[in-house]
Amino acid sequence: MAFIDYYQVLGVPKTATEKEVKDAYRKLARKHHPDLNPNDPEANKRFQQLNEANEVLSDPEKRKKYDKYGENWQHGEEYEKYQKEQQAHQQYEPFTGGHASSFEGFGSDDFSDFFQSMFGQSGRSAGGRQAKFRGQDFNAELHLDLKDVAESHKQTLTVNGKNIRLTIPAGVENGQTIKIAGHGGPGVNGGPGGDLYITFVIADDPGFKRNGSDLYATTKLDLYTAVLGGEVTINTLNGKVKIKVKPETQNGTKVKLKGKGMPVYKKENVFGDLYVTYDIQVPTNLTDKQKKLFEELAGKGER
Repeated sequence: MAFIDYYQVLGVPKTATEKEVKDAYRKLARKHHPDLNPNDPEANKRFQQLNEANEVLSDPEKRKKYDKYGENWQHGEEYEKYQKEQQAHQQYEPFTGGHASSFEGFGSDDFSDFFQSMFGQSGRSAGGRQAKFRGQDFNAELHLDLKDVAESHKQTLTVNGKNIRLTIPAGVENGQTIKIAGHGGPGVNGGPGGDLYITFVIADDPGFKRNGSDLYATTKLDLYTAVLGGEVTINTLNGKVKIKVKPETQNGTKVKLKGKGMPVYKKENVFGDLYVTYDIQVPTNLTDKQKKLFEELAGKGER
């Protein structure tokens, strides 16, 4: 009948406070929960040992007996007396953090021989009380286009068989995560539900590059408008706009359209800017007359 060092199981020293014991248990219970390790056959055993260690070390009376007798626990009548007292008086403080789980579902054979002999069945649950556990958090991805996040809108998601209607805030960014409280897995034994975390995946847009709330685009400009000046039509997220082009505009010139970028997240009526770079197009398929005119401009024609 093997002795189990519960302090080692929880990774805490013998001087650990009750809070340190609980914090260690909650952290490890989340990590080693069998539901989160479905492909690990040892996960259930580790989780069982964590539950045992918490049952003992979080209870002052049990911890006192454990510290006193240690591996020699079986050599003393005190254990039988202690077992009877615990059956009548044991109190257990429910664990309210971590992922969905409980001691319910573990049969008497699931606890270690050491635990059964030292504390008997009373260690499982006092007076039929069952530990409360918080539901498991869910994670989901929502795939959107850039134009989808140019303004706030409502959308219905189906998560774990349930329809959830939520508002997509304008200006959310690629990779941003928001929390929907209480829409994760259900709690166990009256524990609170988990939360739903939604990560936005925003596809690259063929017309715009985004940097925060600012947008960047390139537009073609014919040579004649670049040289003589005029107007050019620019695409924005909200439609087309015309802007003036100064004479003798150079290739690669960048202009700013104030307020034509993305809405700023959680700031109503505040927008970034749109930066447009001109890509001047050299004309092709020139007529002989047009070529001659360019030659004259270049100073190569007859004077």
